[in-house]
Amino acid sequence: MSVSSHSNPRLTLPLALTPILFLVALLACSVYLFGSDSSYGANQIALVLASCVAALVGRKTGIRWSDAQQGIVDGISVGLGPTLILLSVGMLIGTWILSGTVPAMIYYGVAVLDPSIFYAASAAICAIVAVSIGSSWTVAGTLGIGLMGIAGSFDLSPAITAGAIVSGAYFGDKLSPMSDTTNLASAATGVDLFDHIRHMLWTTVPSFAIALLIFALIGSSEAATPEEIAALQESLRQEFNIGLHLLIPLLLMLGLVYKRFPAYPAIIVSALVGAVFALLFQPGAVARLAGEAGELGRGFLLLKGVWISLFSGYVSSSGNEFLDALLSKGGMSSMLNTVWLIISALGFGGVLERTGILDYLLTLALKGVHSIGSLVATTVGTCIAANILAADQFIAVALPGRMYKDEYERHGISRLNLSRTLEDSATLTSALIPWNTCGAYMAATLGVATFSYAPFAFFNLLCPVIAIIYAFFNIAIKPAEAADAEAAA
Repeated sequence: MSVSSHSNPRLTLPLALTPILFLVALLACSVYLFGSDSSYGANQIALVLASCVAALVGRKTGIRWSDAQQGIVDGISVGLGPTLILLSVGMLIGTWILSGTVPAMIYYGVAVLDPSIFYAASAAICAIVAVSIGSSWTVAGTLGIGLMGIAGSFDLSPAITAGAIVSGAYFGDKLSPMSDTTNLASAATGVDLFDHIRHMLWTTVPSFAIALLIFALIGSSEAATPEEIAALQESLRQEFNIGLHLLIPLLLMLGLVYKRFPAYPAIIVSALVGAVFALLFQPGAVARLAGEAGELGRGFLLLKGVWISLFSGYVSSSGNEFLDALLSKGGMSSMLNTVWLIISALGFGGVLERTGILDYLLTLALKGVHSIGSLVATTVGTCIAANILAADQFIAVALPGRMYKDEYERHGISRLNLSRTLEDSATLTSALIPWNTCGAYMAATLGVATFSYAPFAFFNLLCPVIAIIYAFFNIAIKPAEAADAEAAA
């Protein structure tokens, strides 16, 4: 879906709200009937049916079905890149467990990280790495997997751990000059990239500092005992040949992304390196995963095991119930439900844009703007709504960025305030919505439902609130004149 919007002069407010209210009603019914399992099919049906209602609204206002259908197709096309990355991450998880990379991360992680500061340490580690590579998705798909395993080993909350990982990953992503969304926010508003990053420090640093403090204060009195940790390490040694060399695929992956290697091939290469490591260092585990040899020779048996890890993931059969649950995951097939959710959500966002409903609602939001505070608050609300309706953070950054640019200038403030607000809201809240590409990715990769970790993604929750408070109290609001003077200098 293009980020350019479509207007429809025949739309009215009741018509524009019809598919939105229909979707809300269906999603509420879905959660009531299916609870936490609603994302395994019920929500997808709600999104598909809501897309049909939006197409009917378009039909009533002069939009042909063929055009509405093209909007759905264009919307889905936006998600093809993230979908490829998601599927490749499934492959990577499978081979990294089979190769011993993830088990090694768990083995050494429980020896180094203190359970009493684990949540804060997880957020800080993810933040540092994300700043250096500019990708929250990569951090979650590499370090995040290991940290979730370590949390399970410590018997700590997976939801809080996922919230800490998401908080740190998005802090680093937001402030990295290599981040896609950071560059997009800068380009959409026409401001200098590094001016944009410096201006974001006003809201980003206090929000993350508060989040770290909260994570540090959260107790972990029920963490696993040293004896239990030692028993887990022994179980890992029995199932895998553990060694520091098994961390090489992780370092390779981070190095490729740091060198700006495209994410999809970087993950594929890292997954295949994991497969090679599995053949070299874990032949016993590979053979166990492949099952009975039958008429297969040793070479083909090992090839079968690696292949299974790529499409179906690893299945631990150690006899240790906890360890088996911890390591039985991954494979491309584990991501298919999330792909289904993303396709359904982006199709709904695409038809909303093509019928003009999205543009109508965004334009309507500007009518309530009378002050700088209300302008920033409206921008935050618009970005969150765009994340919900369009299901993609890039659209949620680009559309409001284009639409509100002149409005910020009319209020006499720099567009740097707009670019910062786009990131404070659109970028950060995308991971809190289950059917948004980011929320769906994080849930699938970390193995925790979006609504379960969202209350603990403190940084993502705090930043939009602080942005609004700043605006109403005129804190760190750069006037247009100051920005112009700096640009001229």
